[in-house]
Amino acid sequence: MGAGGPDDEDNRWPPWLKPLLKESFFVQCKLHADSHKSECNMYCLDCMNGALCSLCLAHHKDHRAIQIRRSSYHDVIRVSEIQKVLDISGVQTYIINSARVVFLNERPQPRPGKGVTNTCEVCERSLLDSFRFCSLGCKIVGTSKNFQKKKRHMTVMASDSEDSYSSSSHGRSKSNKIQSFTPSTPPPTSVNYRTAKRRKGIPHRAPFGGLIIEY
Repeated sequence: MGAGGPDDEDNRWPPWLKPLLKESFFVQCKLHADSHKSECNMYCLDCMNGALCSLCLAHHKDHRAIQIRRSSYHDVIRVSEIQKVLDISGVQTYIINSARVVFLNERPQPRPGKGVTNTCEVCERSLLDSFRFCSLGCKIVGTSKNFQKKKRHMTVMASDSEDSYSSSSHGRSKSNKIQSFTPSTPPPTSVNYRTAKRRKGIPHRAPFGGLIIEY
């Protein structure tokens, strides 16, 4: 694949990252369903074979395994674990249960709160000013060439729309100004009305106009 193709986009990230973000955690392990430790909250970065329970880790000795935690029904991972294997710059971190974490996937908000000055570039969730993304998933999307191209296109479209609206408003304003300088026909006054009415009547003849005077 040539430069700038899909392969280049995939090579920007570790091969385990996208499968990790698509995985479903906190489900019961099919291999150890009878155990009280069968909840799948682990992931092996080397094998990439799905969510694992703590008993499954016996088969992944000396592998890079990370633990997934949960906050408000969303999957998170501790910064101390993920930053060893992934660049998380630009992603907002949170402190939950005394541990600093990052969210795996986006958490859209219906609308930003009042006074919000910075939002996630992908899902528009409210962020602190020093961050660009709310999660690892949003960073993958937001830094892709395809997303950046769409973002620039939307910016250009919005700018063209504003220019068109401004030009249209200027034209209407100019037209209104021209019309305002055009004198209007004054309404007929009562004097004009009586004069016009008199002219439309039957002409009156002078008295004795039909007599012939002889000397």
